Amino acid sequence: MIYLVGSGPGDPGLFTVKGVRCMERADAVVYDRLAPEALLSYAKPGAEMIYVGKRPGDDQAMKQDEINRTLVDLGRAGKTAVRLKGGDPYIFGRGGEEALELIEAGIPFEVVPGVTSGVAAPAYAGIPVTHRNVSTSVAFITGHEDPTKGRSDVDWQGIANGADTLVLYMGVGRLREISSELLAAGRGPETPVAVVRWGTLPEQRTVTGTLENIAERVAEAKLKPPAITVVGGVVDLREAGLGWYEKRPLFGRRVVVTRARAQAGELSAQLEGLGAQVREFPTIEVKPPGDFGPLDGAILSLDYFDWLVFTSVNGVEAFVDRLRHHGLDLRAVPRGAKVAAIGPATAEALGAVGLRVDVMPQEFRAEALIEAIEDDSLSGKRILIPRAKVAREILPDKLREAGAEVVVPPAYETVPSSEGGEALVRELEAGGIDCVTFTASSTVDNFVTAFGPEGSARLLAGTRVVCIGPVTADTARGHGLRVDAVAGEYTIPGLIGAVVDLFATEPVRDAR
Repeated sequence: MIYLVGSGPGDPGLFTVKGVRCMERADAVVYDRLAPEALLSYAKPGAEMIYVGKRPGDDQAMKQDEINRTLVDLGRAGKTAVRLKGGDPYIFGRGGEEALELIEAGIPFEVVPGVTSGVAAPAYAGIPVTHRNVSTSVAFITGHEDPTKGRSDVDWQGIANGADTLVLYMGVGRLREISSELLAAGRGPETPVAVVRWGTLPEQRTVTGTLENIAERVAEAKLKPPAITVVGGVVDLREAGLGWYEKRPLFGRRVVVTRARAQAGELSAQLEGLGAQVREFPTIEVKPPGDFGPLDGAILSLDYFDWLVFTSVNGVEAFVDRLRHHGLDLRAVPRGAKVAAIGPATAEALGAVGLRVDVMPQEFRAEALIEAIEDDSLSGKRILIPRAKVAREILPDKLREAGAEVVVPPAYETVPSSEGGEALVRELEAGGIDCVTFTASSTVDNFVTAFGPEGSARLLAGTRVVCIGPVTADTARGHGLRVDAVAGEYTIPGLIGAVVDLFATEPVRDAR
């Protein structure tokens, strides 16, 4: 079975549920240049990835006949394959040619439509292609016909006034010629026009004008393909406030997230929801400790402890996982024991597994947690702190000074990671990153380990650095790094707020 699947206009969130299901069962994926790379992660492990992207003027790219032959060969080999195409397979996507080739070869196929850029890009630019009392009809037209024909099959005379809204695909290179054709066919020179480049992506850029001047404005803006052109009165609705996508507070910003990949999802998703393009560079990897002995000993004698103190979500997850390993659950926690969390994320993780938090400081760091716990008499109390193998000693040291017995078994360890380091260096050196975020001292330490002290300072000289709290910021400064902002509340929402505030008054740099 060959599935001809539309990948949508670029935003991975616009991919269809059926498209995901096809990817999950495919033995091979044949994908285009405009298909979002993020969608490849839906493929099952071991699936063959075959890139067949074509760029304008690229004589080395795989020709359509070769793509057709590849699909037939996969089908004849008994494989299930996805032909992942930008936009929709049948709207200027040559999916019809591929389907006919499969029919001739006797290969079964299905078509999975995708959201076409001719609708999505205008919508993200604040332009509905139809609108009551403005446009009751729309025509989709290719601006890039088969160059071997030697003539145009587009009836510009008939189409110029045949629909209220005209949507042109791939027509930026011929915009001046197309505008002249429409003017000659009777479309008014004052007709509003918008050209949307990289619609639905953080790189989206929109240039507006009229049929009379749009070619000059696009040339002045140096707008290049791929782009969608919209002609008609609906373009004016963008200025009426419908341009929601480009108004998001972090639109067009490129932000680096340095958390471990397993923990990066929440931060990345929230930044993307505010318009940022996120680059995940996990400087740390969370692993089990080399020796579970100390943690196992504490878990098997939980009745001994008066306090359980958690300083991270990782510590909560590691503790609960180890309980399960021993066939235990939270009933093993003594009824009279108190539970402390360093901040709301840790408290939320404890609540999610069914542990009620007795103490959480107003300021989310070790020093404040000590003060909150010290409200209770600690002399002679026994305190368990399952945490990272390497961490600041201030918390256990201060608790011991207060007369407590403190047991600190390693529940997990963080090790340096430099996955994707070369690509990040290229982007930082090219000025393609607006902000790098650090969520813990360990993320700073490991970033510096990856690139060296001088290299890190050089790479971050042209971008902004935002830290989750003063401890992390002090670590960064200790390595010679400039810190541009520190979260007022030492949480992920606080960090995001600091990033938004930092860029609130700064213009977005030109699309790169």
